[in-house]
Amino acid sequence: MSDRTSRGGDPQMNGDDLYLEEVFTDRRVGTIQRLTPVDADGRPDPARPVQYIGQTQILTAAGALPLTFEIEAANLKDAATKFGDGAKVALQQTMERLEEMRRDAASSIIVPEAGAGAALGGMGGGMGGGGKLRMP
Repeated sequence: MSDRTSRGGDPQMNGDDLYLEEVFTDRRVGTIQRLTPVDADGRPDPARPVQYIGQTQILTAAGALPLTFEIEAANLKDAATKFGDGAKVALQQTMERLEEMRRDAASSIIVPEAGAGAALGGMGGGMGGGGKLRMP
């Protein structure tokens, strides 16, 4: 369950953690979201920092791979300057996660449950249920 949803499944907004969202794009590479903290009345909240989020897509053989990443920046110009490096790091981290998932999937061993041999038409060779060997 997401931490954005209450225990009963009823979505609740946190009035103390609101942001004004603005989207900027160069119409070529991607977008930068500027998240400006605001109070429950929509007024700027200078006690919290402005956040910048980069978004882009990388074309792969399997199709477009969306990347979303935080950009540590003091202002929008700084965020635009750091966008490329942030995208490279996000791509590297994503590729590492995909490789880890591939390794995990390749190394997983499927163990049949007890009695599964009988469900397959007695392919257990008369050894009894669950594939256990019996010594005479």
